Formats: sequence, C-alpha cells, structure tokens
Amino acid sequence: MRSAKGFTLIELMVTVAIIAIIAAIAVPAYSNYVVRGKLSEVGAALSDARLRQEQFYADNRNYGTAGGACGAVPANGQYFTLACLVGATNQTYTITATSMAGAGLGAAGDYVYTINEAGAKATTKFAGAVVAVADWQTK
Repeated sequence: MRSAKGFTLIELMVTVAIIAIIAAIAVPAYSNYVVRGKLSEVGAALSDARLRQEQFYADNRNYGTAGGACGAVPANGQYFTLACLVGATNQTYTITATSMAGAGLGAAGDYVYTINEAGAKATTKFAGAVVAVADWQTK
C-alpha cells in the first residue's frame, strides 16, 4: 500500500489562518514604524530653517519684512513643506512644517509642527487630529 503524500485541506486552512493573524498584527506595526521614520525629517528641517533664520538676523538685525516672509526662505523637505512668517515687528518669526499629500503621511496637512525665534516647539496637528503639544510629537 502506498501512503498518501501532501497536506490536507484542514492543514492548509490552519496555515493560512495563522499567516493572516500574524499579518494583521505586523502590517499596522510596520506602518507606524514607517510614519515615525518620516516624521524624523521634520525636526531636522525645522532646526535647519531656524539656524538659517538666526544667521540672517545676525547679518541684518531683523528676521525679514514685518508681517511678511522671512529673510531666509526655508527649503521644503521630502515629506513636509516649510513656511516662515515674520511677526508684526521684524523681531519675531514662526516657521511651520506641514505634511505633503502623497508622502505616506495621510492627507496634506495631517501633521503640522512649528518653531519660533525663542526655540519654542509645538505640534498643532498630529495624524489628522488637532492637538496642542508644546513639543514635536512623533508617536
């Protein structure tokens, strides 16, 4: 007599169920890991923009046109657009980083971070929800 070789349908179904359970846990965890990696760009971009703005101030004794754009225009990153606005006097500014659409961070503007001339960091929007955190939130 020959013995049967191969797998039964039940064994295959159990294997598929185990793989589905592992995937249901691993995929969201990996997605969160990827988002946190992309959010690391914002700290470097805002810190660099602040440094350039302070260098502009050292040369010109102001941050730019009062109520207008900053003297040192920040460069956009791979996942964020940066904007800099000077306050009512030309002695203050706020740099804002806003997530771009199609960058793997949800809709445009789902993540918004700021920094000002005093070095005060803030998160005003995180994962699409409005927040008020006095630091750069990454998870």
